[in-house]
Amino acid sequence: MTVLTSVPDVVEVLRSSHVVAVVGFHRDPMKPAYYVPEYLYRQGYTVLPVNPALSARGEQYFGHPAVATLAQLQTPVDVVEIFRRSDKVHEHLDDILSMQPLPKVVWMQQGIRDDQVARALTEHGIAVIQDRCMLADHRQYL
Repeated sequence: MTVLTSVPDVVEVLRSSHVVAVVGFHRDPMKPAYYVPEYLYRQGYTVLPVNPALSARGEQYFGHPAVATLAQLQTPVDVVEIFRRSDKVHEHLDDILSMQPLPKVVWMQQGIRDDQVARALTEHGIAVIQDRCMLADHRQYL
């Protein structure tokens, strides 16, 4: 796989992906880490929140319990969407690689990129999108 940058590649990911795990999901509706996943949910995607604090409280969003780690998910995931600062992305690499099966794509939200993590993911056959907003791309292209 590779780092995806072309609009046709991004559109294909949006069209072919149905299950999105959101690392760094936030409970505040004013934050992008809430309203972007909420938008995706309203568009028919299955959204799985990943946030240790929300998991510890037993909170649920979009019909699914928040989990502390990606490895805890029981549902195969098409896209792991990351809402963490760029300098924190590397902290999730091992968790992503422990998923069974591996996700097809890791999507780092707008303003987020880590080229080393992207390289490691592509070496494991996972496509990567960096520094793009799923909501904006969905609205613009679908």
